[in-house]
Amino acid sequence: MSQMPQQAALPKCPSCAEPLEPGDLFCGACGYDLSQVPAPPRDQPTLAMTGAADVDWPDPEPPGPDSAEPRTHRATDVPGTDSGGAPLPGPEAASAGVRLDRPSEPDEYALQAPDPRAEPAPVCVACRAGRVDGDGYCENCGHAQPRERDHMERESGPLAAVSDRGLRHHRNEDAFAVAHTALPDGAPASVAVVCDGVSSATRPDEASMAASRAAGDSLLAALPRGTHPQAAMHEAIVTAAQAVDALAGEPDEAREHAPHQNAPACTIVASVVTSGLLVVGWVGDSRAYWVPDDRTAAPARLTEDDSWAAQMVAAGLMNEAEAYADERAHAITGWLGADAYELEPHTASFKPDRAGVVIVCTDGLWNYAEAAEELARIVPEDAAERPLHAAQVLVGHALDGGGHDNVTVAVVPFPAPAPGAGSA
Repeated sequence: MSQMPQQAALPKCPSCAEPLEPGDLFCGACGYDLSQVPAPPRDQPTLAMTGAADVDWPDPEPPGPDSAEPRTHRATDVPGTDSGGAPLPGPEAASAGVRLDRPSEPDEYALQAPDPRAEPAPVCVACRAGRVDGDGYCENCGHAQPRERDHMERESGPLAAVSDRGLRHHRNEDAFAVAHTALPDGAPASVAVVCDGVSSATRPDEASMAASRAAGDSLLAALPRGTHPQAAMHEAIVTAAQAVDALAGEPDEAREHAPHQNAPACTIVASVVTSGLLVVGWVGDSRAYWVPDDRTAAPARLTEDDSWAAQMVAAGLMNEAEAYADERAHAITGWLGADAYELEPHTASFKPDRAGVVIVCTDGLWNYAEAAEELARIVPEDAAERPLHAAQVLVGHALDGGGHDNVTVAVVPFPAPAPGAGSA
């Protein structure tokens, strides 16, 4: 039997690097078969850069006229070879179209560090640790996060609006638009639009948002052209209705999943305030109120509801207290939407003889202060100077009363202040 060639004892296992004892045939740590360790390769010594190496060094140049030392050579004076022994290209290669300079680098690489300017993922408001996913839920504790529309506040020059989801609804189906512009003669004009999505319809939140944006944009386009504010209001409501109608056809799959739901629908109320004129327009049961700065003067409701209760009162069948106490009181008879019976925009113009504020709101507020006198008592006396604060107070009143519905309030000072005079 032939014997395996003997080899020097290994100091450590080549597999796990554990120390070995002399005479070990197997590693005690990992069981590696030490007899299978291949013989070390023959050493390939590195040649020193001396005259012993076969390098064709050029002879040094003779000393210069002003120096006794010979000139030295640069590394590029020695011809080199690549790893295969072939000569490296010389400077003449550049004339053959070969680039010897460093290639240009791309502006961006496929993998790069995160941009520090990018906004970080939002953190859960409940556990303060988990990140919020695209659906608005915490990836750590599963808590639903507040949505953007749950509470909205906005100021535009001299007017402001606040909208809140309330305490009972799972989402805010109200929407608003507030803005200010100028008439052709430079006189100021304030625009407020408030819409309330019909909860029994599909996508009421989309309907209210589409209507408020369309009506606001229409008024801002018409008033600077010189259109009379009441005519502009009528056209704005028609435009809003068309925007809501358009939602009924998109997307088709939404109607397939809910074939028995009504088309998207909402109510609308809007106001235009200039230096001497107050115009309101509405469809549905969202309202506008007039509250004078002089609280000894009488406030007034400027709109009439498109509702079952209003019809009963108009027909003389019930007084207002009886009608609005009935469970059918809030059944609306007019709205914006593809399934509305007939679009009948209501508009009215007023010329108040004193300063005050217009309160434009959904029933989420007036359910807790229905009569004009009742509403005037909770409107802050400095509402014209601090419209955002006044809107916050009115929304707070509705929430303190129970917050059973979404609540949206816009506060518009009358007369519209001159340009540059905002809220305090």
